[in-house]
Amino acid sequence: MSRTLALCLVFILVACSQPEDSLTVAPEVAAKATEISQATPATEPRRKIVIGADPWCPHNCEAGSDREGYMVDIAREAFGMAGIDVEYVNMSWARAIQQARDGYIDGIVGALPGDAPDFVFPEEATGHTTTVLYTHPDNVWNFNGIESLSNLTLLAINGYSYSPELDAYIAKHQNDPEKVWILSGPAPLSRAIELLDKHRSDVFPEDRDVMEWALKQQGNRIALRITDVIHQSAIYIAFSPERQGSEELSDLLSQGTRALKSSGRIEQIMARYGLTWLD
Repeated sequence: MSRTLALCLVFILVACSQPEDSLTVAPEVAAKATEISQATPATEPRRKIVIGADPWCPHNCEAGSDREGYMVDIAREAFGMAGIDVEYVNMSWARAIQQARDGYIDGIVGALPGDAPDFVFPEEATGHTTTVLYTHPDNVWNFNGIESLSNLTLLAINGYSYSPELDAYIAKHQNDPEKVWILSGPAPLSRAIELLDKHRSDVFPEDRDVMEWALKQQGNRIALRITDVIHQSAIYIAFSPERQGSEELSDLLSQGTRALKSSGRIEQIMARYGLTWLD
C-alpha cells in the first residue's frame, strides 16, 4: 500500500471518529449555560437552580450547615413542590448581586427592592427585616433624621440596602470615610461589631434578628445599644434579570410559599430559628 493511500485512510478514520471533549467549562460559564429547559423526565428528571448570598443568619446562613437559614429552607421546600432542586452558595453580597445580574447564578437571598431594582421579585416575600441603628453602649446619640448623622462615622456593608433615605445618604458620602465607612470582605458584620466595640466608629445599621444572632454566636461578650428602628420591609429571593427562566421561578416560589403558609409548614420552619412568620 502506498504512503499516499495510507495517509488518506488515516484522514478518513479521523474525520469519522467522535471528537474528544478536551475542554473544561468554567463554573461561571457552566452556570450561565444551564438555563431552565423543557427536557423530558427521561433526560433530566429534576432541574436545579443556584441562589447565593453572604451569610445573614437567621435569614440565610452558612451554606452546607445544618441550618442554612429559614429563607433557604423555604426556597428548598417551595421549589421542591415543582420538582426543582436548590443549590445555595456563599459569597460577598456585592459579588452575589453581580453574579446574578450577569446570569451566572439564578438569584440572590435576602434582597430588598433597593438592593437590586432591576431583578425579578416574587409577589410573595420569603422573610421580613427590621433595620435598627446600633452604637456603643456609652454613646448617648439618638437618630433625629438624616441630618443627625452629619458629625458621625456611619458603617455600611458594601452593596447592602438599608432604607431609601439612608441609602441615598450612603451613596452621597461613600467616598468620604469620615462620614461613611464601607465594609467588605468575608466577615463584614463581625468587623462592624468590632469597630463599634472599640469606639473606632459611631453607628451601624443592621437587621435586628441578624445582630442578635451574631452577638449570641459570640457568646454575648459584646453589648451594643439600639438607638432607633429606621426601616421595616419584606425581604425576598430575587431572580436574575439576565436569565430567561426568572419570571417562571418567581411565580413558582410565590406559589410554593403560599402553600407553605396555608399548611402551617412555614411556622415550623421559622421555629427552628426561634422566629415567627410575619405577614
